Amino acid sequence: MRRRPPPGRFLLPATALLCLAVGLLTAPAAEAAPPAAAGPDGSLVMVLDSSGSMAGPDGSGHTRIESARTAVGSVVDGLPDGYPTGLRVYGAGKTHGCDDTTLAHPVTALDRAAVKRAVAAVSPKGDTPTALALTRAAADLPAHGTRTILLISDGESNCGAPKPCDVAAGLAGDGLSLRIDTVGFQVEGAAKKELECVARAGHGSYYDAPDAAALARQLVRASQLSADGYRMAGDPVTGGATAAKAAALAPGQYTDTIGPGETRWYAVTLDAASTADLSATAAPQPGVPVDYGDGLELKLTGTGSYAFTCDSDTAHFGQDEGAMTLTGAVSRIPTEQHHDDCDKAGRYLLSVHRTAAADSDRGRWPVELRFGNEAPLPPGTVAAAARSDYGQAPAALTGAPKDVTGGTGFNDATALAKGVWRDRLLPGQTRYYKVHVGWGQQLTYAADFANEPVVDGDASGGSAASTFVATTAYAPGRLPVADASDSHATRSYDGRPTSVGLGTVPVSWTNRWVDGGDVTPVHSAGDYWIAVGLGPDAAQLARNAAVGVVLRVNVTGTELSGPQYQAPPLAAHGEAAADDGKNAADHGKDAAAPEAAAAASSGGGGLRGMDLVAAGTGGAVALAGLGVAGLVRRLRSRTTRGGA
Repeated sequence: MRRRPPPGRFLLPATALLCLAVGLLTAPAAEAAPPAAAGPDGSLVMVLDSSGSMAGPDGSGHTRIESARTAVGSVVDGLPDGYPTGLRVYGAGKTHGCDDTTLAHPVTALDRAAVKRAVAAVSPKGDTPTALALTRAAADLPAHGTRTILLISDGESNCGAPKPCDVAAGLAGDGLSLRIDTVGFQVEGAAKKELECVARAGHGSYYDAPDAAALARQLVRASQLSADGYRMAGDPVTGGATAAKAAALAPGQYTDTIGPGETRWYAVTLDAASTADLSATAAPQPGVPVDYGDGLELKLTGTGSYAFTCDSDTAHFGQDEGAMTLTGAVSRIPTEQHHDDCDKAGRYLLSVHRTAAADSDRGRWPVELRFGNEAPLPPGTVAAAARSDYGQAPAALTGAPKDVTGGTGFNDATALAKGVWRDRLLPGQTRYYKVHVGWGQQLTYAADFANEPVVDGDASGGSAASTFVATTAYAPGRLPVADASDSHATRSYDGRPTSVGLGTVPVSWTNRWVDGGDVTPVHSAGDYWIAVGLGPDAAQLARNAAVGVVLRVNVTGTELSGPQYQAPPLAAHGEAAADDGKNAADHGKDAAAPEAAAAASSGGGGLRGMDLVAAGTGGAVALAGLGVAGLVRRLRSRTTRGGA
């Protein structure tokens, strides 16, 4: 429940804000820059069914094992250099025997030629000891990091107890460190059900491969998702099970885990003047079963005798195709009069609750927490008016797209300038990008999905299967931004052209007091993130392993030197205007530098040194765009389909 003004408190008209003193957007000196994103720390072992049935024809003029060899070759060709990869086979050593499994290639830094040689030597002949092969495969993997078993089979286990599904559940445990994906090659009936059960128990995904082309496609998808998962960064912390046991957080970034139905509690100490942003990003195993209402619910409350709710947010999947990344965020924004219960200095509590349907994945989710403080402006500084109108949409950018690969999350998001960019998304994947948006500027972008060949039709006619495409933008502080344009953040997708996108209002410091979902988060200059996701059911739809998307990113308006009234353009200080593509690219480069990371530690953005001087100027403030300022922020209740 949102906080309410105490009895007798009224919302103030705009005239009451004319004496507003506002603050400089720099992080407190005590707050360190966030840790760098970790590189890929995962590993993969493919488990290949080499029983006698794999010697049979697959309908393409080849045997099943021949098609499997080709598919494994496609997998290793697409994996990152050095990614730890191994191959285990079963049923290839003798004609009969439920102890027949061999590590054909150990899990070491990727040696593409060696893995291909190992699979080329496989000769199918024996039984199907799936459970034993899974057990041995788990032992093949390193003890640490994100580990994946990728099981490829054309039939049901014929070796009795234990059942592969039971073994998978025991091996995967809470789903934090081990994932088991399965690919069924021309399977149906009991064999398909067994592989689906193994994937579900192993906190993984099942991929159906009715033919040789599908086998290669699905293996590539599963292996690349394993190697390209969300890269967490932060100091480990364990949230309290109750409010009384809340874990104390200082400004910075942290990692934790959360189970289904669980609530984690954290305590933060806030002063009476700074804006505080707290976010939680969940990174479940991609594609595991979820329901529409599954997700995260955040609440920030006071700790006095009457604990007001200062802010709340929900981030739900809004779909049941499978899990993707999700982010929710809450803020404490002091009111102008500083008389609200949530304005007081003291201890506050952040609760993060995970909602989960009974038949959803029961694994624990890694969670990345971020706590940033934004200090107030020096006394006498007057902020520019709020900018609550989107205005006329800019013309769509044209031109040949430049190839780019988005990041796995906030920590390694790819910096983009204004322009046209092209990327590719796997089913169940979300790609992240960051764009510098300065004072007085606004971000507008579109993610265009063009004609895509589909498995049971062509792109012009669509497919019987369908999925979705989705996007979300995040302001500094990782605050989800509502769309101020006429764009759509989520659309269904069946291979025919469609587009999603978002537009923000111009960035103004005073937007924080506007009671509107498309305005409130757009109150800080700095890096804004764009997340674009493709639904997991695209694995049943698209003929290509990954689906192409063209991003048209536009930052309009002249960047101002600061948040103050009548701030001059940055160009007046010898810098090019920020809607010049070169300057936007330079901002992207700066964001990767250590000094830029330190300046952005309050939530992903900040002002440069020359801005600190310019922000000290005074002047009258125009509040026509603000109207009657609601000092009580509205509930940000958001349904994020797919988590993009």
